[in-house]
Amino acid sequence: MPMEVDDYSRTVWTYLLKSKFQRYTKFVEWKTLDENQSEKKLKILRKDNGLEFLSNEFKILRVNQGIERITVKCTPQQKGLAKRMNKTLLEKVRCLMSNANLPRSFGEKL
Repeated sequence: MPMEVDDYSRTVWTYLLKSKFQRYTKFVEWKTLDENQSEKKLKILRKDNGLEFLSNEFKILRVNQGIERITVKCTPQQKGLAKRMNKTLLEKVRCLMSNANLPRSFGEKL
């Protein structure tokens, strides 16, 4: 489940994908929406070395717009907010699933 976090406002956006390779298309849609709504340009894309970020499309976007900043392994200072938001979202999803009495097989990957 991809997640975009604004470090300044701590606003979180998330969306569902059928495949990690849809990441580029959804990221561009999100970037356009966010820049239009906030009237500010994305300045930094902090990311790990996930395979979904290694596509040629992503590379061209990052290089042309100069927005890339790769995180260093084992540095929670760089990833802390995103990791915490991810944990919070998963806890909420699990609670919603539990309250809806869904079978365990529904959330096997959670």
